[in-house]
Amino acid sequence: MYTFQSRVRYSELDPERKLSIASVVDYFQDCSTFHSEQLGVGIDYLEERNMVWVMSYWQIVIDRYPKLCDNITVGTYPYEFKGFMGYRNFFIRDEAGEIIIRANSIWSLMDRKAGRPVRPTEEMLAAYRLEQKLSMDYEPRKIVLPAAGIRKAPFVVAKQHLDSNQHVNNGQYIYMAQDYLPGDFSIGQMRAEYRKSALLHDCIVPEVFEQENQVSVSLCDEEGQPFAVVEFRKKKQ
Repeated sequence: MYTFQSRVRYSELDPERKLSIASVVDYFQDCSTFHSEQLGVGIDYLEERNMVWVMSYWQIVIDRYPKLCDNITVGTYPYEFKGFMGYRNFFIRDEAGEIIIRANSIWSLMDRKAGRPVRPTEEMLAAYRLEQKLSMDYEPRKIVLPAAGIRKAPFVVAKQHLDSNQHVNNGQYIYMAQDYLPGDFSIGQMRAEYRKSALLHDCIVPEVFEQENQVSVSLCDEEGQPFAVVEFRKKKQ
């Protein structure tokens, strides 16, 4: 397990002055990056072997949001490797040690040159210590959309959307999808399924599906094929 401490910053807040869901994702991404770097199997290690971990799926469940200046502990650990896929849990604890946000994630290891999945090296498998799955209600990886949605105005991928792999960072899709939530929608769970990578200057066409207590956003190419599908469920009062 890897953890680090932080304090919720103003720049990480949503309009209700609590940690935004996109900032939660940023914390989790940073945590897994710190973990891999500490173990010696981080970005440089992968780059030397033409490998990259690509996010396939998120499920994030929020019991309570931390607020401005709250002291938090962010943690992560892998719990399974299966072929070219890696499975990781994440959590955020409050100052009292209670888990207030928990997450499941699925990653695919890719050969950057060949553009195909590849198994982790023995060195990688030895570096990561597998731990018991976090207690939470695990949902299916596949997000099923209703029959028809409402198309919104398309937009173009810009440089600020990209990460070091030169494709849209997985957290950016969540920023994009959030724009289509009603103003009073407090997120209790977020799921994101990543289908293919969007690149600089790609056109993204959003399609929004509204149901009772749930909004799903399919971020598609011009042919209607999703780059990512993001599902938000309203927090129970």
